[in-house]
Amino acid sequence: MSFARQRYPSEYDWRYMTVSSLVYADRNPRGYLWARAGLALCGISGMYWTALRIRAAGPPSSATRFAGMMVMGTGYLSMTCCAVLFGVPRGHDLLALVGFIGVCAGLALTTFEAAARGSPADASTTCRRFRAAILSSFALVPIVLAALTQAYVSHALPALPWVGLTWRARGVPVYLSFAFWEWMACAVFTLYVLVLSAGTPASSSPGCSSA
Repeated sequence: MSFARQRYPSEYDWRYMTVSSLVYADRNPRGYLWARAGLALCGISGMYWTALRIRAAGPPSSATRFAGMMVMGTGYLSMTCCAVLFGVPRGHDLLALVGFIGVCAGLALTTFEAAARGSPADASTTCRRFRAAILSSFALVPIVLAALTQAYVSHALPALPWVGLTWRARGVPVYLSFAFWEWMACAVFTLYVLVLSAGTPASSSPGCSSA
């Protein structure tokens, strides 16, 4: 994706320009193949990582863990198909949506299960679930904020064209940009994957012990 950005024919401001701007052949004729390769490799790597976690877990002792892994694997598969079938009319839009939702929901479910399992042994069940819900909910924040900002823009600024450098020229705040939250979602998803890969146990929270 970095190579694709370097080959973009004009200025590329990630805060106001979506990921797909790098992937379209007509918008990025010298770099779109790099962008598609990046998406495909990310999806394939995600499927491989998910398969390794399923294999390491053994029999699905936790329904939440197994569901999270399967949903996340579906998201990564959709991401790969999106890169390969990007030229299919409207097809990449559906695949990109399924990919984002799948990875987001899968990470949330997997984080919830891992956080609950990694809670201190003396913590109550309610405390474990509450703490796990808080940690897993952060994976949903970029998607929720993207939806809320788009709803606001469509209502308050209906004449504004689709997100782009025009927004920056008009002084539209960056936090209203769908592109900004799309890239933020990529960063948050990457962070969650790294934490889950490291198997870092969540630290104990004060006040969350069984009486």
